[in-house]
Amino acid sequence: MIIRHHNDQYFLSFHPQKQNYLAWLSTIILLAICFVSPLLGATSTTKKITFEQAYLNAPPRLFKTLPSIRGWLDDNHYLLFEQDKKNKTSRLYKVNARSGKKILFIDYDQIQKSLPQGLRASAHWTQTADYKILIYIFKNDLYAYFTSRGEFRRLTATPAPEHNPKLSPDGQFLAYTREHNLFTLDLHSGLEYQLTSDGSETIYNGWASWVYYEEILGRRSRYAAFWWAPNSQQLAFLRFDDSPVPTFPLFRSGGPHGQLEIERYPKAGDPNPYVRLGVVSRQGGPITWADISEKADHYVAWPFWLPDSQALTFQWMNREQDTLIIYQMNLKDGHLQKIYEEKQPSWVEFLENLYFFRDGRGFLVHSDQDGWAHLYLYSPQGKLQRRLTQGEWSVTQILLVDETHNRVFFLGRQNPTTESHLFVVNLDGTGLKKLTTTPGSHRVMVSPQGSYFIDYFSNVNTPSQVNLYDTRGQLIRKLGDSATKILQEYNLPQKKLLTVPTSDGWKLPAYWILPPDFDPNKKYPVLFMIYSGPGSSTVSNSYPSLSSLYLAQEGIIIFSVDHRGSGHFGKKGMSLMHRQLGKWEMHDLIEAVKWLRQKPFVDPQRIGITGGSYGGYTTCLALTYGADYFTHGYARSSVTDWHLYDTVYTERYMDRPAENPEGYKSSSVLTHAAKLKGVLFMAHGDMDDNVHMQNTIQLISRFMDLGKQFEFMVYPDQRHGFRGKKRTHSNRHFVNFWFTHFLNK
Repeated sequence: MIIRHHNDQYFLSFHPQKQNYLAWLSTIILLAICFVSPLLGATSTTKKITFEQAYLNAPPRLFKTLPSIRGWLDDNHYLLFEQDKKNKTSRLYKVNARSGKKILFIDYDQIQKSLPQGLRASAHWTQTADYKILIYIFKNDLYAYFTSRGEFRRLTATPAPEHNPKLSPDGQFLAYTREHNLFTLDLHSGLEYQLTSDGSETIYNGWASWVYYEEILGRRSRYAAFWWAPNSQQLAFLRFDDSPVPTFPLFRSGGPHGQLEIERYPKAGDPNPYVRLGVVSRQGGPITWADISEKADHYVAWPFWLPDSQALTFQWMNREQDTLIIYQMNLKDGHLQKIYEEKQPSWVEFLENLYFFRDGRGFLVHSDQDGWAHLYLYSPQGKLQRRLTQGEWSVTQILLVDETHNRVFFLGRQNPTTESHLFVVNLDGTGLKKLTTTPGSHRVMVSPQGSYFIDYFSNVNTPSQVNLYDTRGQLIRKLGDSATKILQEYNLPQKKLLTVPTSDGWKLPAYWILPPDFDPNKKYPVLFMIYSGPGSSTVSNSYPSLSSLYLAQEGIIIFSVDHRGSGHFGKKGMSLMHRQLGKWEMHDLIEAVKWLRQKPFVDPQRIGITGGSYGGYTTCLALTYGADYFTHGYARSSVTDWHLYDTVYTERYMDRPAENPEGYKSSSVLTHAAKLKGVLFMAHGDMDDNVHMQNTIQLISRFMDLGKQFEFMVYPDQRHGFRGKKRTHSNRHFVNFWFTHFLNK
């Protein structure tokens, strides 16, 4: 008998006339155990991800949901939300960090008995720090549940809806907006106080103008533009006058007549809203306005109260966005004192991570003024005391300033910049230490006094998990792991981090995901997955998405590369993009294509690229400006010409159109439309209030006039992101597009 092995297959040949039959039979049984069993076991790793698993979260699920940790209650306890969908129960637990002991903190099932039908107990909009008061929005009115006495109370009953309820720090008052005016309500007496009275279709008190919501305060603000003082006695708020801002129509096509939605949206170069900053007592009365010109062409944002509530700071930026000033405002007369100024030749950004010390020693600034984002300590009068961090690496977020122990916890990206880690440094600038040591991407919650931290982590080989550490870096307990046992039954592709060299000496972070049965002697299509906006990276040492693994499993090399302005090279790299969006993105993407073409297994006739929003812009540019390198593109919700996008974002990088006409022209996809020769698909939501579908329509018009072929799909009633069945349709179409053009199936 002879055993032969060829290409991982086993072949058995024998000559029974030459051996005893029983001996031969015994040998066959032994071989069945030794060889067939492993082969049967091998079949368990050949399962493939389905579309439904990758995009619809269908079973069998390869990943578990991580524990829902709602933050720290105090320095020794965190809050854990648990929901049993089968038994329809939901509870919030107080968990001892050291021992892991759980104590029932909020029984939402018990609360549910007091609530009206349709209102979910765990869906409170906000709450006091101790959860003794839960605030709900239900059918456009406000309600409160008082957990200490089990009382559910209606707070408002008005035809107009209330928005963004915020509890005062002492839990006695609730502030909110209604019909663009600012109100407070005394939770004990039930009395409501109207703090402003001039709200209208264009005057917004405590409610952000669209461009501030989108580009300055951020979508997480939900348009809220008011802030409680630490002593709960006053509120600061922004007042916007949108009357100078041009309107833009969005048309909803449902019903026999449709519906027109009018949006106040300033395109690049347009007038911005007028803005004022006011301070008012929680029970109303005279408003103290900051001493700034009401109709000046500038930006005013990010009020920060001093800890003793005796003064307010805010940030002023000029229209050119190259100068930032922090002013301290006198609460009696609105007089201003400048305590910080920063100028940069490219652009500056608002300081969202500003911190004022309770002991009055000054304030902490997180700034990229020297080309890399670092921490600076200033005196109360604005004199630089010292730098806390420095070097060619970036601090990305301040997590906790521990004044008791004179230290700061923060997230940062050192070397490699594809990883995010937790660091701590003393306030005198000594003792810099990295607390997370496992290579990968870490997202962290530090306890209020800095004793513990909860670490959400993954890397290219490790699916997401969450662990609890003390701040010496010692593991206390594993809290959750998303990997399931069934994961071992799948032959999954592997993500590998790479470096792509450019002809002018840059080393660009990149990754690829090769098919699990990768054969270097075959030719594979490559799909770039990108975003490419300034300071926005897609390459990280983190576990890949299931959808990326699905496409790679089918025979497509998934690839991403971050250009020199993506943030890996600090503000120094980002500043290269000033006044010339599109230039360096395309330069570095083309360099990556040239690098890939040198690989014998890459098919140069199948080089695809996909992205949405700024990634859609880059995709459209790749199929026009970069048409000699990219053959297929799938663009969603794309900017196609920077004249069509908003003032704050566009002018930050491009200046105003009148100041940079050549930059706007060269950065426009329309300028390069005649070069299109590959296959380009575009999708857009007709109600997109961020990147208007006008962008895609104007590019389509240019393509038609040039006789170019393209594909387009409109998504009705969809905004900047697609939802529900429309999202499912988009995902199926996306997969079918690449299967058709790349895999011929």
